[in-house]
Amino acid sequence: MNKKFHILIINGPNLNLLGTREIDNYGIKSLEDIIKDLYILSNELNVKLSHFQSNAEYMLIDVIHNAKKKDVDFIIINPAAFTHTSISIRDALLAVNIPCIEVHISNIFSRESFRHISYISDIALGMICGFGHYGYFYALRMAVKKLLMSN
Repeated sequence: MNKKFHILIINGPNLNLLGTREIDNYGIKSLEDIIKDLYILSNELNVKLSHFQSNAEYMLIDVIHNAKKKDVDFIIINPAAFTHTSISIRDALLAVNIPCIEVHISNIFSRESFRHISYISDIALGMICGFGHYGYFYALRMAVKKLLMSN
């Protein structure tokens, strides 16, 4: 591969509390540990990885908007609670037209009914949910595979 692909991982609200909140749903691994392990995998896969987490919707939107300027080739997004509420994040993803995969640590379809609605899933290449933090690793490998197939 000539170009080193750039993949952006975006995490939404409350994911900064991973490892300490609702352990039964989200596990004991912190977001920092997950991201550190994803950087290791990205080096093995020879891709550039960036990460951003915020509890503020507008900050997530700004990062999505700036992704085009930063030559991001693929977005992996866990919008967290914004999955079920944010048309703005959906519109930002549509506006930049960068392929994305939606990730959820828990199985949103086995939880409360309001969590069954995603404003992102129909515009994403796919959704990975219910596999704990491993979903991020599956998404990263799939993003690389999709990028390699399209180039």
